[in-house]
Amino acid sequence: MLLERDDTLARLDALLADVTATGSVRVVALGGEAGIGKSAVLRAFRTRNATARMLAGACDALATPRPLGAFADVAESLGGAAEELLATATATPVAVATALADALTPPVVLLLEDLHWADDATFDVLRLLVRRLAGTAALVVLTFRDDEVGRDHPLRVALGELPAGVVVHLPLAPLSPAAVAQLAEHAEHPGADTDGLHARTDGNPFFVTEALAAPGTALPPTIRDAVLARASHLDAGARAALDAIAIEPDGAEQWLVEAQVPDGGAAAIERALASGVLVADGARLRVRHEIAREAIEASIPAPRGVVLHRGALRALTNADRSPDPARLAAHAEAADDAPATVTYATAAGDRATALSSHRAAAGQYARALRHIDDADPRRDVVLERRANACWLIDDVDDAIAARRELLVRAAGDRPGEAEQHRWLARLTWLAGDHEASERHGQRAVALLEGEPGAGAQLARALSDVCSLRMVACRNAEAVALGERAIALAQDAGARDVLTHARNNVGVARLRSGDQGGYVDLAAALDIALDAGLEADAARAYVNLATIAVELREPARAAGHLADGIAYCAERDMGSYLRYMESFRARALLDAGRWDEAAASAAELLQASSPSAPTRIAALAVRARVRARRGDPDVWASLDEALELARGMDELQRAGVVAAARAEARWLHGDDEAIDEETRDTLALAVALGDRWVAGELAVWRRRVGLVDDDAARQLDWVGEPYALELQGDAAGAAAAWAARACPWEAALADPTPAAVEALRALGSRPAATRVARELRAAGTRNVPAGPRVRTRANPAGLTDREIEVLGLVAEGLTNTEIGARLFVSPRTAGHHVVAILRKLDVPNRGQAAAAAARMGLGPPSSSSP
Repeated sequence: MLLERDDTLARLDALLADVTATGSVRVVALGGEAGIGKSAVLRAFRTRNATARMLAGACDALATPRPLGAFADVAESLGGAAEELLATATATPVAVATALADALTPPVVLLLEDLHWADDATFDVLRLLVRRLAGTAALVVLTFRDDEVGRDHPLRVALGELPAGVVVHLPLAPLSPAAVAQLAEHAEHPGADTDGLHARTDGNPFFVTEALAAPGTALPPTIRDAVLARASHLDAGARAALDAIAIEPDGAEQWLVEAQVPDGGAAAIERALASGVLVADGARLRVRHEIAREAIEASIPAPRGVVLHRGALRALTNADRSPDPARLAAHAEAADDAPATVTYATAAGDRATALSSHRAAAGQYARALRHIDDADPRRDVVLERRANACWLIDDVDDAIAARRELLVRAAGDRPGEAEQHRWLARLTWLAGDHEASERHGQRAVALLEGEPGAGAQLARALSDVCSLRMVACRNAEAVALGERAIALAQDAGARDVLTHARNNVGVARLRSGDQGGYVDLAAALDIALDAGLEADAARAYVNLATIAVELREPARAAGHLADGIAYCAERDMGSYLRYMESFRARALLDAGRWDEAAASAAELLQASSPSAPTRIAALAVRARVRARRGDPDVWASLDEALELARGMDELQRAGVVAAARAEARWLHGDDEAIDEETRDTLALAVALGDRWVAGELAVWRRRVGLVDDDAARQLDWVGEPYALELQGDAAGAAAAWAARACPWEAALADPTPAAVEALRALGSRPAATRVARELRAAGTRNVPAGPRVRTRANPAGLTDREIEVLGLVAEGLTNTEIGARLFVSPRTAGHHVVAILRKLDVPNRGQAAAAAARMGLGPPSSSSP
């Protein structure tokens, strides 16, 4: 694919037309770095102008240039006197230029490539030939690496000496991020990180295409070989400067490189810059492309690398500056200097923590730990900090590993052991291990009960156990434990415990039907924000958002989700961020925005090691979207979710999974299985007083004829819309769901012909088919017979927005370009494209474009590139 070169090709076409019409000569200087696509542009130009007479020649990358190399190729194509003259060793530039001018029949195009490698005689012939072609229709296109053609290069001089107005400069720019994304979309193995790829390659087409052709390969051999071949032309001093810069991912200051190359360092740097391999980027020097830097760094022999890193570390620490500790830590580790690595990596981790860059902090603390002996007391400090950073970024396994080591190291210290048990209670819950979580929580409290001066610490342990009761929907126990923790926290002035405990109590009260729980949650957030307790503030945002989603309060949920997600994203708190995103996916599902819900769930499931609660929620959303649409691969997600929920052993997870499985059974017509899928979880929900879980499960059972005594006798333990349906008020239930902006639930609550249409509009063929069949069996008239061809232009049932997006796909636009055209994000555009492919039942954008042409959308002959 030749992207973002249309303007260049149009300009070449126009110049060819102009010289043909006016009988004039023009010289095009087509410059760009190696791999930018100069030859690809010439190939496209020749294809577009196949009837024009074109002669081509090229210079070669030889230590001693081939005399008149490019013109020798042209003469060989011409034959006759010109070829014979170029074959002699005594041909002068004047004679060669004259012979070529006499042999060229206008209009003619000369394509002379790689003139950065040309000999001096070639430039003499170029000057003379252009003057002799004056008054004839001739277009001369020269390609060259502009990063290797300095101000004193003979090509620059030759171009400057040509007649005024003859030369046209057409520099080729790197590809934009949008073009890289488009190449990735059409790659054999799609799914590349296009932002990262653009950053590593700077949009160089050769590097981009080679990297896409070798997915999963950090450094494709083709790129490595090309980079090293270019570097091989440098002399020893310039190569030493290049190596000193290649070990610096963010570039190196000139003074630092000169310290590494003391003999003629400045001159060596100048020669490396002139080669085009290096560039000056502000106050630093860097290898032109990150992927090229990686190739050069990987080629440095290990002993030489150690010397370079030691030199850089020594120079940076002795300089009259304040270098970044992360930079010093990297050099220290590569230099095999363990004490320095521990010092600088710990400082770098602390700095990253202060900047809320917790992922970077976790990495720096891990680097320090690799070099700290077990007997070193600093190990406890660094382990503690790494455990906290890993928890915040949702790296649960590594956080648990750090806490377990700390527990062993705290043996015999009751408060120290209690602290690690308290943390392990939190972390094993995130890992989905209910039994271990309970065991650690109870052990923490037992170690602190009666311990002198343990008021604040005991309050923390009690609040953590309270949290376990809250997430298990054991609301009365949670409130009791939380109130005790609050009292202890107030006595000790422990604001961190106060916000944590009020957070727990607020959720428990709301689940019990007490709206005063929102007061507790708001207070928890205010305390955390005022005290600068970022993790507790994030947790308060999480619970404000997730409880609103559970209680089907969409407006409140949307506000808290937006605020909380932004807060956590800004502070690199991946654990809380992903959990909120899983509930945002659920909110999108409730709102009928299934494409976005499925895409959001897929992103979460593709993330590395999401916590068990997050994974359960995402699996349930993905399965429900697939089941509602009649897509395959429903039960793999539901079975995994069920296994995870069993490990957590709490109603909050079991309820989500049981409802999703009941829904899937109903959609597949497997009514008999619904009793087993829901019976035990419904009983638990009734016993714990969870009105919404109980209501949803009771309604699914009622829909297949399972009448529960509790439901018939008492309805105040279920949420309002469910209660109305269980009472037989179908219209009231549908209205209640509509007021909560839940179209799926509204359609199922009141099965009418209008509901059938609503289900079809949502994209649920299975539900629409079942409801229509049951209506007909009950004698209802005017039930829609199924999708009818309202118009032959839209047989797939696309929405208006999807038709608009399909037309843009047919024009060959990428998701980024579609988003810009429609004023939506590229991700939203991608959601629409996914929905279109599914509805059209085609595997890729090319076939979608062909379908668009059949439907009369987009250009009549449009197709994806």
